[in-house]
Amino acid sequence: MAASLLRLHFHRYTNFHYIIGCDASVLFDDTDTFTGEKNADPNINSLRGFEVIDAINSNLEFLCPGIVSCADILATVARDSVVLSNGPGWDVQMGRKDSLTASFNDTNNNLPFPKEDLNTLITKFQKAGLDIVDIVALSGAHTIGQARCSTFNATLHDRSSSAEPGDLDFLASLTQFCSNSPDSDNPLAPFDLVTPATFDNQYFINLLSGEAVLPSDHALVAGNSPTLEIVKIYARDHQSFFTDFTRSMLRMGSLNPLTGENGQIRRNCRVIN
Repeated sequence: MAASLLRLHFHRYTNFHYIIGCDASVLFDDTDTFTGEKNADPNINSLRGFEVIDAINSNLEFLCPGIVSCADILATVARDSVVLSNGPGWDVQMGRKDSLTASFNDTNNNLPFPKEDLNTLITKFQKAGLDIVDIVALSGAHTIGQARCSTFNATLHDRSSSAEPGDLDFLASLTQFCSNSPDSDNPLAPFDLVTPATFDNQYFINLLSGEAVLPSDHALVAGNSPTLEIVKIYARDHQSFFTDFTRSMLRMGSLNPLTGENGQIRRNCRVIN
């Protein structure tokens, strides 16, 4: 659940809605007259943990109504999920307001996809004011959690045909996870087969060993990638990764937030007041 709650934070903050930014719009439910973001292609069958946010929101509204926004809850829960997974902590910037709308189309068009190449990822991050250090550091969130096999199954055969002998065991392990998953409809495989529930730098060690689950992960180390040297630094020094990850989380969390008279503090994170 820690990885899922961190992903909730990412899937709104990295949506790169350049005007609104960090606004908890991902929490809206669809209605007969309103289309939210939960069923957009990058989110459907991927995001979970909404009930956890509901419970926190309900308790806060009971104790101090109208004070803490759903956007700030997401930011705080993401931080706590990292800490509870043995990762770093940071002082969460508070004071955001919640959006009055959502953007299904922006989610489909602007959220980074797991099959995208590095140039596409760089372009999307740069449009949001983030750089290649942010790309690599934030990708390190894949040190915990799982990926749906549908996001990489199509590339397994191609990767196997060109893989080094040492990489074939890893690709076989992925195939086995996907074949033996208890959820046969939406099989899952861990991003990090070594320490899947611990927030550490093992993800970067795995990348350098050819054990990248998603094509977008592999892109960080492919060829003469400009991100390769950053990956090597993080693989050698977990503290460098932790320092840059917290910096990037704070940068991402400050992308054009709604403040002041803009937006509202939702009493129920799933609907407008």
